[in-house]
Amino acid sequence: MPVFAQEGYVEVAEVCKVYRNGTREAVEAVSSLSFAVPRGQFVAVLGPSGCGKSTLLMMVGGLEPVTAGRITVDGTPMTGPRTSIGVMFQDATLLPWKSALDNVLFPIRVLKRPLDAYRETAQALLERVGLDGFEHKKPHELSGGMRQRVAICRALVYDPELLLMDEPFSALDAISRDEMNELLLDLWQQYTKTALFVTHSIREAVFLADRVLVMTRRPATIVEDLAVPFPRPRAVTIGETRQFNEICGHLRECIEGNRDRERTRRPKPDLVRRELVG
Repeated sequence: MPVFAQEGYVEVAEVCKVYRNGTREAVEAVSSLSFAVPRGQFVAVLGPSGCGKSTLLMMVGGLEPVTAGRITVDGTPMTGPRTSIGVMFQDATLLPWKSALDNVLFPIRVLKRPLDAYRETAQALLERVGLDGFEHKKPHELSGGMRQRVAICRALVYDPELLLMDEPFSALDAISRDEMNELLLDLWQQYTKTALFVTHSIREAVFLADRVLVMTRRPATIVEDLAVPFPRPRAVTIGETRQFNEICGHLRECIEGNRDRERTRRPKPDLVRRELVG
């Protein structure tokens, strides 16, 4: 199992986000949100649709300002995007006129770094995700799963320290999604980035993450901070175990707000909890 530094590499302290949209009516998306992520940890974020999970991710990435509170990454307050942070969105967002290899290298071009210094890395990443021989294909010549593999390579090519992923596999079919989860797990175990992963899939969260945060409905706060007890490397067969399914059931209860009712009907699974920050 990876060993995590105890100090928070990502620290979110009493963060609030309010949208006003030029009107008197204010929408509070996130309320008093606090947690810390040690360097090298993979944290999944679960919650009901529209609860502010993506907003949280964009604030951590410096793409959305906080209304109140503080977010720091590596000890420095977030005031805007950084080259040390990579982002994957729900859509692969590839440039349609560029090849897979050129799409992977696009951040290098934006950062005005020498392309030749990263070409070998980009090619190796494409090979690593099973796209050897597809590097000159355009996005329309690739399947949805292939396009997301290109997006993963693009996020990793400049070696960011923090990887933010906003439901990157939500548009894929079930088989492709399972394949991408196994690929991401394999890549993470090789590169060991600090990661925040937003998903609606409870099973995906438990399979991938070291830790799962559960957010409430808007205005969102955290109601559960659960350490996933399975060691790494993980086999896909852990999804068939009783403990895995008990954890998934518990997280579903947290999301649905039925923990008290369900606690009387079945014993609570043997879970490892973390103390909430704040």
